[in-house]
Amino acid sequence: MIMRKRLSLLAAGVLLLSLYPALRVKAQNPGTREPFGIERYLNIRTATSSALSPAGDQIAFLTNISGTPQVWMVSAEGGWPDQLTFFPDRVDFISWSPDGSGLVFGKSIGGDENAQLYWMAPDGSQIRALTSEPKVRHNFGAWSHDGKQISFASNQRNRNFFDVYVMDVATGSSQLVYQQDGSNGPVAWSVDGRRLVVSHINEELSLDNDLFLVDIATKTATHLTPHAGAAQFGDVRFMPDGHSILLTTDDKREFQSLAQMDLATRRVDILDDTQWDVAGVEVSDNGGILAYTLNRDGFSELYVRRLNTDGKPLITALGSKGAPVKLPGKGAVGGLSFSRDGRKLALVFNGARFNADVWIHDLQKQTLNQVTHSSRAGILQTSFVEPELIHYKTFDERMIPAWYYRPRNTTASSALPVIVSVHGGPEGQALPTFNAVDQYFLARGYAILVPNVRGSTGYGKTYTHLDDVQKREDSVKDLAAAANWLKSSGGGDPKRIAVMGGSYGGYMVLAAITLYPDIWSSAVELFGIANFETNLTRTSGYRRKLREAEYGTLDKDLEFLRSISPIYKVDRIRAPLFVLQGKNDPRVPYTESEQIVKALRDRNRPVEYILFEDEGHGFVKLNNRLTMYPRIVEFLDKHMK
Repeated sequence: MIMRKRLSLLAAGVLLLSLYPALRVKAQNPGTREPFGIERYLNIRTATSSALSPAGDQIAFLTNISGTPQVWMVSAEGGWPDQLTFFPDRVDFISWSPDGSGLVFGKSIGGDENAQLYWMAPDGSQIRALTSEPKVRHNFGAWSHDGKQISFASNQRNRNFFDVYVMDVATGSSQLVYQQDGSNGPVAWSVDGRRLVVSHINEELSLDNDLFLVDIATKTATHLTPHAGAAQFGDVRFMPDGHSILLTTDDKREFQSLAQMDLATRRVDILDDTQWDVAGVEVSDNGGILAYTLNRDGFSELYVRRLNTDGKPLITALGSKGAPVKLPGKGAVGGLSFSRDGRKLALVFNGARFNADVWIHDLQKQTLNQVTHSSRAGILQTSFVEPELIHYKTFDERMIPAWYYRPRNTTASSALPVIVSVHGGPEGQALPTFNAVDQYFLARGYAILVPNVRGSTGYGKTYTHLDDVQKREDSVKDLAAAANWLKSSGGGDPKRIAVMGGSYGGYMVLAAITLYPDIWSSAVELFGIANFETNLTRTSGYRRKLREAEYGTLDKDLEFLRSISPIYKVDRIRAPLFVLQGKNDPRVPYTESEQIVKALRDRNRPVEYILFEDEGHGFVKLNNRLTMYPRIVEFLDKHMK
């Protein structure tokens, strides 16, 4: 039995600020013009991964108040939350059992991503490990509707492949129900508990998967989604009658649309035909209410609809003539979860001026109320900057969308130092969400441009595949075009443009400073790919085939992969470079950073390097962030001010 610990005085003080916004206002001296230090911004908190209890009276969520994301619980009416987990490493997710008897969460060690699953009592008084294989990764799927079993995927049989298992939560006994070499995961459980829908990622194409209907008793699988070309099928939910499923798909379409499939005939009816991606689908337990988000040019729109439960494809509007739910501001919505009766919907709202917090939408009262109040560390919300959505022309006349953040009190004639921030993926999308580090730089007078170069998601299937394999460096040309726009139209100082990014964005940084060495005054690269050959060889086995579909294969495209690898173009680098890496990274091994750093040091080129022994793919622990970001600030100030 693990008993809850009392809050430390420090955590209690931070929490006090988070619960009472008036205290946050007083914490800032309105008479000073000196901006807060980066350490203050790093202590801004967030609340994510909202999980509403079936009864609708409590919300479990993750917050980093203690330094790493842990499980906390709060009344759905708001108030003082209670910390339930106390690990040195982050908790990845939290999920209520449908009967309300407990929760499941996942956690790995030191960022190695080999998540283990745990059961926890609703009051946190008991925590029990459901899996205990530290070299094996466990990907949670879903609860059975009676709350007695969970489904998950694991690479226990072979570290390169994920099979699907069903576990009895009370006994911890599990059984293999679906085996196929590759990456598989359970995505939906039928109401009667007899069938699972499993997703299998097809490794020959980028962003392509199939759905299979698995009979748990017989372990037989029926292919639901035969198709030609790359297509995605996700956000699957069973309808109560068991004869159909809801899903999103871009099969034969540009965007992810909401659809309903008849399981007997495989007929698919499109329910919401939009020119933007539908995401975040959630259905109430009785199947009568549907909530989903629409990603309109990066901004979320939240819709709540009534479902026809007799199997016919039909959705009708709830609320004010089908209009989206009015949100606190412009931003992104996630973490949707219904109460059992479908009257309450929990969500996480995150905007450029709104650090992430949990909200509850009352469907009967048509109200949206904030439940958590994460601390802004005494920094006024009015000081935060929202971006302008701009589009700039690139080498092939295509218009590239980007978020441009200008510091306050600047004029059109200002020659601004600018950080071009590149997202990872490459199958990702930069959204107008809160970033404490960006807000710090904005307060210091830096501008920030965040482009969604070709290859980004959110702008249609064609756009996402514009950087596949041989077209890889076309996306780097989009970065060069961003710098040109900054100089001609964005007020950027041509001598003070830096580039920064992590993961695939780290590769983009290295590619940018090797292919276009005269543009950049400095560069910050976090856990990025320096050598595609060695990265594909050393990355986790289950990732290699998936990445080869995007980048090219070692068997067929080795010479091309070498030709686009920054490690072979080190002599072109002129910009001072700062490299940061986690030792336990299973995606981009630390040897990628070691290669680029050694190559530059051998040539007496300016490079700084930090390797964190207890981090993986990204930097989560507050102590490490308090070490790295002041160093990044010092580095950029040195080369940009």
